[in-house]
Amino acid sequence: MKIKVFIFMMWCTMVCVPALIYGYTGEVIKSFNTPGSFPTGLTYDGENIWLADRKLKLIFCIDINTGKVIKSIQSPAYWPTGLTWDGEALWCADVKGGIPLSENYHGLIYRIDPGDGTILKVINAPSDCPRGLAWDGKYLWCADNKTDEIIKFSPDDGTTIRSFKSPSSDPRGLTFDGKYLWVSDRMRDEIYMIDPETGIVMIVTDAPGAFTMGLCFDGEYLWAVDTENDQLYQLKVQDEDKYRRTNERYAKITYTHQLTNFGPGRILTADIHLAIPRNRDNQDIENVEYITEYDEIVTDTSGQQTAHYHFFSISPGAEVNAEMVTTARIYEIRYFIFPDLVGSMNDIPEDIKIKYLGDNEKYQLDHPVIQKALKTAIGNETNPYWIARKIFNYLIDNMYYEMVGGWNTAPTVLERGNGSCSEYAFVYIAMCRAAGLPARYVGSVVVRGDDESMDDVFHRWVEVYIPNYGWIPVDPSGGDQKWPGNQANYFGHLANRFLITTENAGGSRSLGWTYNSNDFYTTEPKTFVVSDNYADWKPLEK
Repeated sequence: MKIKVFIFMMWCTMVCVPALIYGYTGEVIKSFNTPGSFPTGLTYDGENIWLADRKLKLIFCIDINTGKVIKSIQSPAYWPTGLTWDGEALWCADVKGGIPLSENYHGLIYRIDPGDGTILKVINAPSDCPRGLAWDGKYLWCADNKTDEIIKFSPDDGTTIRSFKSPSSDPRGLTFDGKYLWVSDRMRDEIYMIDPETGIVMIVTDAPGAFTMGLCFDGEYLWAVDTENDQLYQLKVQDEDKYRRTNERYAKITYTHQLTNFGPGRILTADIHLAIPRNRDNQDIENVEYITEYDEIVTDTSGQQTAHYHFFSISPGAEVNAEMVTTARIYEIRYFIFPDLVGSMNDIPEDIKIKYLGDNEKYQLDHPVIQKALKTAIGNETNPYWIARKIFNYLIDNMYYEMVGGWNTAPTVLERGNGSCSEYAFVYIAMCRAAGLPARYVGSVVVRGDDESMDDVFHRWVEVYIPNYGWIPVDPSGGDQKWPGNQANYFGHLANRFLITTENAGGSRSLGWTYNSNDFYTTEPKTFVVSDNYADWKPLEK
């Protein structure tokens, strides 16, 4: 067999290679040194930033433009951990309860005069270890790292109004931007934007340091203070860039689809299709080399291209291989989706609707099980982001992952309550399409552990079309996680472990309902054929 190399010039003209991403949510704009070495709480009063220092037991007023200390006042007690501003006065959370005693955790919340530090009011915190503190215009909020909760409470007497699970296991900083809460976690070194009504994590970004203690919002930017490197950071909230690529993986992936005839008869004809990977937001394809010469390139109705191989008269004991080698740069990618920037359902292009709103036997959009689940999941929701997210959360609450064999229909899987990644994908697609939101599945080969590894399990998930953002990855089978922050990693985020080969509406003439590759064959009677496919990863020097 001669070697055939196919450089995807046609794809390069159809699909733009993503530009380098220079702006993103959480990007550091500038930083200042903190006035002390143990900074904790942070807030903004409309003009300046206020910063608490645990060891100095002081609260500093800092010029937002220069980082210079304007003044300082005494902390109301001995262990200040959170600050917020209510429009007239400062509020300070203290975990020691006004007693400088080791292991005494009995949180108090103080309202103080910013002029001279006079204590105006004291209430019991709604929990023992309040860290971050925020004001939403009517109520106070705190992040408690002992109970791992975000708590909304009354400024009158500390009564809890609402609480929900923290995004992760060690919440510290907390602020309110007028619509959403932002929480920092010191163990994950991440910052989360969360919905204050449900606690759903909507955006995840990297914290600027390894121990981010305090957060505040100045009307345009986030500010974060890190106690490990004693820096005060100004961070971007929104930017024109809708995603960020990091953690490049440079690799060569050899994909093999093999048919073996164990006889006793002949394989009369055999057709193998290899899905051809293309440039996407998460991957740049440098080269695709075909070790086995293909017969033709086929394009299905979803636009998916496959290399088609046709074989004749395969004798007992013989095997045939279709083999493809891809060189690619693969990235971790995270999308930053703000629901108020999402377009309406009417903004979805007609050609997208035609391709990705269709029904068939796998989805059964009108089935009573699908319709009932959809009504429960989304109610009267009209925002495309929230439709997609509420369906995602519904599956987290009502299904669990289990490979039970076969690919059953969406109503069957949903009623059963468990399924493989493929079955999760069918259910999620069915519910999205039933709601009028275009959805498709993508398939991939996966790094399994070491950089040099073999994959014969593979993985597929869903992409939903979000107006003004485009196709967004959603992995409903991965969403069954303890922490809301981890759940968010399966909506609008991909690790750098996946070479995506396939994007499809389902029921392709070349790939059927499979991904990565497919085969069709005819045989003489009583002929046993084994079909196998696998991918070998080898890292390359960047």
